[in-house]
Amino acid sequence: MKEKSLKRLWSWTWAIVLGLFLTLIIRFYLFVPIMIDGSSMMPTLHDGDRVIINRFGNVNRFDVVIFKDEDREYVKRVVGLPGDTITYKNDELFINGKKQDEPYLDSYKAQLQDGLLTDDFSTGEMIPGGVVPKGTVFVLGDNRRASKDSRIMGPIPESKIIGTTPLCYWPLEHAKFIN
Repeated sequence: MKEKSLKRLWSWTWAIVLGLFLTLIIRFYLFVPIMIDGSSMMPTLHDGDRVIINRFGNVNRFDVVIFKDEDREYVKRVVGLPGDTITYKNDELFINGKKQDEPYLDSYKAQLQDGLLTDDFSTGEMIPGGVVPKGTVFVLGDNRRASKDSRIMGPIPESKIIGTTPLCYWPLEHAKFIN
């Protein structure tokens, strides 16, 4: 009887240790939680929101990504991929000459009382050759009036991207899958 109890205790101990080990690997290497600092991604993300970083998978157009630049982490939306031309005209986004919808900006645009949310610009004026270079992406903050993004920093090397942010989990009233 004592031997059976010892085996059961050992199997439970082993299961708990394995569970903790897997939890730590997932927490520190796969899905890393971080806190948003600043308002450059409003209305999508707010100062103090907590999000999960997914370090695996491809970065696609309109994904929200975390990247590191000069010992600081930034949260921005990927608008341009390698080879793209980006133009903003009259608060409308054009990628490779085609108008793109940005539904994540609708609530901000509805609140505007003066001017445009995004000033006119073109990668033709900002980047030699006018296209997003190979191995980089062009990012913008959703709060276009208050965002340090590719309009200032230039295209972001893909190697600096830590991951995408598919989920905001805190505070609960902001919890959502990020589009």
